[in-house]
Amino acid sequence: MGIGYKTLKYSLIGFMAALVAGGCQSSQGQQSVLAQSNLKKALYCMDILENRPDLEPTHRIDTLRNECFAESYVQHSPHVPDGRDAVLSLFAKRYKDHPEISTSIKRTATEGDLVWIHQHVKRTPNDLGRAVINIFRMEDGKFVEHWNVGQAVPEKPKNNNTMF
Repeated sequence: MGIGYKTLKYSLIGFMAALVAGGCQSSQGQQSVLAQSNLKKALYCMDILENRPDLEPTHRIDTLRNECFAESYVQHSPHVPDGRDAVLSLFAKRYKDHPEISTSIKRTATEGDLVWIHQHVKRTPNDLGRAVINIFRMEDGKFVEHWNVGQAVPEKPKNNNTMF
C-alpha cells in the first residue's frame, strides 16, 4: 500500500515545521550568545567607568574611549550632552570631583543588543546614593546608545522594602 496524499502532505508540513522550529532554536542560541557577550562587555565597561579609582583618570578615559564607547554614541539622558566625547568629559570631571564614587550592580538583564543594569551608585562610602537603571544598546562590543533613570535613596522610606 502506498502513502496517501494526505499522509504525505501532513508529513511535509511536519517536516517544514520542524525545520522552522530548529531554525528558531538556533537563532535563539545565537541571540543568547550575543546577549551574554554584550552583558560581559557592559559589566567590564561599567567597572572601568564606576569602580576603578586605582586607575589614573586619563587611563580610564582612554580605555573607555577605545574599548567601551562607540564613536557614534547616542545619549538619551536629558541631563547629558549627546556624543561620546561629551559623556567622557562628564566622567573625567566626575572622577576629579568625586574620587570615592562607586557602584554596586544589583541585577542585570539582556535581550539581543540591549543590556539593562540596576545599580546602587554612591559618591562617598557614607552616601545613601541613588538607585539607577542604565539601558545600553550594544554594537560590536561597544555602547552605541544609552538611556537611564535614577532616584535618590531616601533617608526614611515610606515602606520597609528596599530599592535594591
